[in-house]
Amino acid sequence: MKKIFFTGARSGIISSVIDDIKDRYEIYLTVHTFSQLEIVKDKYKNYDNIHCYKLDVTNSNDLKQFDDIDIDILVLNSAVGYGGSISEIDMNLVRDNFEVNVFSNFSVMQFFIKKMFNKNSGKIIFMSSLASIFPIPFLGVYSSTKASINRLAISLFKELKMLNKNIDIVIVQPGFYYTGFNQVMFDNKYDWMDIDSYFDSIIKKIKLREFFIENFIENRNINSIKMKIVNSIESKNPKLIVRAPFFQSLFSKLYQILFE
Repeated sequence: MKKIFFTGARSGIISSVIDDIKDRYEIYLTVHTFSQLEIVKDKYKNYDNIHCYKLDVTNSNDLKQFDDIDIDILVLNSAVGYGGSISEIDMNLVRDNFEVNVFSNFSVMQFFIKKMFNKNSGKIIFMSSLASIFPIPFLGVYSSTKASINRLAISLFKELKMLNKNIDIVIVQPGFYYTGFNQVMFDNKYDWMDIDSYFDSIIKKIKLREFFIENFIENRNINSIKMKIVNSIESKNPKLIVRAPFFQSLFSKLYQILFE
């Protein structure tokens, strides 16, 4: 079995991917907290090929437990999201969002790519977002972290090609899916925007817009993006960028043509 390592594997799209491939790979599954670790350990207790760990990607010491693990595929999914206006969001939240989504994920990449260089083989899958292409008002910080992932990963791809390294890079850009993650970003900004904000006069309008996204735009079925990720994992020649669902992906392409 090939060995595959996941960060941020507690739930959502990646959890569904793991369930799809769990009989075909030796899986190293990591989650952020010990309470999450107990949940995934219980879920996969009957699978000897699934190893569950607690990993805080912002803590370099946590990575040391994987010094002796040589993996074939790395899936970088750890992420947090903070909503709020760019004009007034606490900069500590901005820093934390970039620390988790960008800096820490690329630190994990650097940790594992050393062995991929040595054996001239491997695959690294970065979880980005269609929000990286068309920024969403009041989700600008999160959108910016995902845009940074795109640029850094594409640069890495080009650098590896210059060395003729047999290491594949994949950037996965999911659109709006109903996993609960978007709802957290929609809601957490009201911890402070409901109290005092430049946008006090249009808070109801903002909430109505988010209600529309949740109920009429978000896909309830995650199979389209799940299969894109599974295909990227299993393909010998994966695409650099994969997107789903179809109509949201089409809109993102039109946005790029018109506004970039």
